[in-house]
Amino acid sequence: MATKEFQAETKRLLDIVINSIYSNKEIFLRELISNSSDAIDKLYYKSLADDTVTFNKDDYYIKITSDKENRLLKVSDTGIGMTKEELEDNLGVIARSGSLDFKQDIEVKDGHDIIGQFGVGFYSAFMVADAVTIISKAYGSDEAYKWESTGVEGYTITPCEKDSVGTDVILKLKESSEDNDYDQFLDEHRIKSIVKKYSDFIRYPIKMDMPKTKPKEENEEEYEEYIEEETVNSMVPIWDRNKNELTEEDYNNFYRERHYGFDNPIKHIHINAEGTVSFKAVLFIPEKPPFDFYTTEYEKGLELYSNGVLIMNKCPELLPDYFSFVKGVVDSEDVSLNISREMLQQDRQLQLIAKNIKNKIKKELKTLMDNDREKYETFFSSFGRQLKFGIQSDFGQNKEDLEDLLLFYSSKENKMVSLDEYLSRMSEDQEYIYYATGESVDRIDKLPQTEFVKDKGYEILYLTEDVDEFAIKMMGTYQDKEFKSVSSKDLGIDSEEEESKEETEKEHKEMFDKMNEILSDKIKAVRASERLKNHPVCLANEGEISIEMEKILKSMPNNQNVEAEKVLEINVNHEVFDSLKEAYEQDEDKFKLYTDLLYNQACLIEGLPVEDPVEYTNNICKIMK
Repeated sequence: MATKEFQAETKRLLDIVINSIYSNKEIFLRELISNSSDAIDKLYYKSLADDTVTFNKDDYYIKITSDKENRLLKVSDTGIGMTKEELEDNLGVIARSGSLDFKQDIEVKDGHDIIGQFGVGFYSAFMVADAVTIISKAYGSDEAYKWESTGVEGYTITPCEKDSVGTDVILKLKESSEDNDYDQFLDEHRIKSIVKKYSDFIRYPIKMDMPKTKPKEENEEEYEEYIEEETVNSMVPIWDRNKNELTEEDYNNFYRERHYGFDNPIKHIHINAEGTVSFKAVLFIPEKPPFDFYTTEYEKGLELYSNGVLIMNKCPELLPDYFSFVKGVVDSEDVSLNISREMLQQDRQLQLIAKNIKNKIKKELKTLMDNDREKYETFFSSFGRQLKFGIQSDFGQNKEDLEDLLLFYSSKENKMVSLDEYLSRMSEDQEYIYYATGESVDRIDKLPQTEFVKDKGYEILYLTEDVDEFAIKMMGTYQDKEFKSVSSKDLGIDSEEEESKEETEKEHKEMFDKMNEILSDKIKAVRASERLKNHPVCLANEGEISIEMEKILKSMPNNQNVEAEKVLEINVNHEVFDSLKEAYEQDEDKFKLYTDLLYNQACLIEGLPVEDPVEYTNNICKIMK
């Protein structure tokens, strides 16, 4: 029979399929297996509509055979097969989808769905093959036909012999070159790995003749090779199984099988959502972050399947950045795919799935916090930083999603507490949520600035991570309560000493002005302190940039020399103040010396560097003399 030419449009499309659409050549096997699965599905649907058609699932399978010597790879199925006309219609006209037509003509039952929807997946075979042969015998027909093509030039259809109903797709693989390794698609172990990657959850057995070895009976040190048929796919994905039938061990085994981590997950989330968009998912919250989690190399995303076929290994659109630690799979027949079934279209369905997943993760984390605090604190020590980054980024837009999940160390409870727990202990006269920043809990606990707030009986949250205060600033409030740093100019606490403080500042205004003059390039002002009790001096700040934020910003590579507006506060009730006042009245040099020492002492308390350590130590020596 003479070769039939593809239409001009078909030739152009075929060229695109072979050279442009698919970014990864191994995808061809996924497409051929999906077509085989569709063919078995069609026979199943036919049995639903026709009582004379029997369907026993155990009789149906897909078989992959490799012939290295002749460079042939065969994918066979026991599905419905194709008539001569169907071969012509489905394969002769590219982008004509028999699966799509069939899908539109039937009512899908029992959760089954036809995978192939585009009519182009088959042509991906030409990426790896010089020639493709299809031998097919349709159900109910006594005749079989052979479709053959070497690519864009066209195809032939001829009668042939075939014993059983079904379809064989036979690829004559290209010769390998320096740039392309086609031999890999003849290796049984490589083929098996591709099946496991993309088609592990196809619902029919995918069989292969796998080479095996075993010890010879006479001498166990010698081995003989033999061939054994093996089913290489799992068939039933964990997300399709009933939750009540699954154990914690089942989920943990799946977690490890998918290489999500070497740890055991802290929690799994099994979702079966139906509605505007339907999907199933199994998600995991790991116990520990991977080594590259807080680096630019880390890739977030969930595995995305469509009816058990892997579409994307990591789909980033399914997770917000602040939940990027979540691992797992999502399977949906509702997502819109492009023609290659490789890349996802940005559509409303995907957004709805992502929103549902985000809300579910938040809910499960909050439940974990409330019901298993020890586990939650383990999680938070690993990923709490990411939640705080989520609030800091996007100018606090994610505040409502994350604020109830935060934990901070409490000065009163001496353990990690949530913001809601803090609010539950606030007294009626307390207006603000107080916090203090520093490198460690121990260091913060010793800060002079915390004395006054503690004496009032108010709880203080200790912020020890570099992202903490930035996140708090972005939040601004929690349940209408404003956050207030213990180093702020105004603590919002009524003090009985307020009047005496004003009188003291008026009385010593000239001295404070002189100190400010000496330290003019370092601080904004000097004032009497109402927060200090036992310490002689401390630094407070005005404005949005705190001293701790200044330290963090200056440590960054793109340091723009951002500085906090610092105020030197003096404890007028401390004995050191008497010495300072006496020096001001009697010895100008000693007054300057004392001023420098007090300022540097305040810097050291805050963890700020002393500008001239040699001068500072010399000044101490002068005092000692």
